[in-house]
Amino acid sequence: MSSSQSLSTLESKLEALQCHFNWNLDCSRSTLFRLKYNLEDIGTEEGKSWLGHIYNLQGFIHYQLGFSEDALRFFSRATEAFRQMRNTVSDEGPWLVVNYGNLAWLHNQQGEQVQSQNYLSKINALMNEYPSPSQDELHPEIYAEKAWTLMKFNKEKKLLAIDYFQRAIRMQPDMVAWQTSYVLALVNAHNNSNHAIVEKMRIAKEHDPENLYLAALYLDACPQKGTKMKDEVCTLARRVLKKPVSSYSGINPILMLYSKYLSVHEAIDLIEEALERHPDERYLKWCAANCYRSRIFSRQTRTGLLERSMIDKAISLCKEVISLYPHSSLKMKITLADIYVKVNNHDIADQIYNELLESDLEYEEQQMLYNKYAKHLYFNGKLIDRQKSIDYHKKAAAIPHQSSYRKSSITMLEKYTEKYGSREIEEFLMKLQQ
Repeated sequence: MSSSQSLSTLESKLEALQCHFNWNLDCSRSTLFRLKYNLEDIGTEEGKSWLGHIYNLQGFIHYQLGFSEDALRFFSRATEAFRQMRNTVSDEGPWLVVNYGNLAWLHNQQGEQVQSQNYLSKINALMNEYPSPSQDELHPEIYAEKAWTLMKFNKEKKLLAIDYFQRAIRMQPDMVAWQTSYVLALVNAHNNSNHAIVEKMRIAKEHDPENLYLAALYLDACPQKGTKMKDEVCTLARRVLKKPVSSYSGINPILMLYSKYLSVHEAIDLIEEALERHPDERYLKWCAANCYRSRIFSRQTRTGLLERSMIDKAISLCKEVISLYPHSSLKMKITLADIYVKVNNHDIADQIYNELLESDLEYEEQQMLYNKYAKHLYFNGKLIDRQKSIDYHKKAAAIPHQSSYRKSSITMLEKYTEKYGSREIEEFLMKLQQ
């Protein structure tokens, strides 16, 4: 076989692998950075059962961002994490198939065909030794990792993740982490908790009682009445504070429960207590910035009643969070601009918006920015600019991507039509429907 034929055969084998490079995970650079930060915030303790999967996805993300050496480092960490995580006689098992596939792909991309072929041989050996329990289906370990990975992406992939988790659990029902993540995928994909989902949450919570993230979501899905609910929330909060800091510790849903059933003031007290215990934790600062934002923009809050110290703290936190998530801070920059408006510092707010309008954003980010800026121009600007506001709502609506921001801008345009009787806007909306 000629070298070109050999290379073609190798590449066809790589394309048939179940691994991140073949799962259609293409996305924008800003989305890659957001995923990178999200995975970092899970941490190594709360994400322990998924540590190999976390490192695998981090490796793929770093490769997509152009950091091949970091990608290899994360894939190697994944190999070690899987070996330590599975308390079995052998270091090897079907949980390594995806990881070896990633390594085979990476080595080939770096021109290291011999190493790539070595990993292909290892994959073949694993698949022969550990065949899938169900003929014509992937091994449950592969389904589980694919599901866990896809649930980090858009809604379409979240729905696929639900299906893959169901397949994995059907073949291997004793994996508690899979059951919990399946339920979390259901909640994330459907954005609500109907009776069937709540029942699944209850069962998963019974099997995974130490998962306080799930416990907080379940508590919100079926709240108790009156003081009993407040007591339940406070009790769960004390447990969350004792856990290692992580985006999966339950701190963020607990803060939402505090704001909902106690008060935003008490939510701020709680996150400040957490920051006293862990003053350098990036994720806690992000949570704190959002709590202060909720306090400042609460409907019950009058601007004149806001303490200057609270405004200053909110501005300081927003700026710090922006620096800690430098490639994924659009929402926080918009929040910062809106806080400046609250204290009548319109020039800085306008400057932030103008800088954002010059940035390179993906569709949904553009829609968010145009929608928020349009509202800023109409409600918050130094001088109300109705026509410019309409223009930016039209920009948001014209982008061919379905999102809540596009829907919001279309709704605003419809209201403008009713209020001002604009034929131009009517024609624009009619074109959108076509």
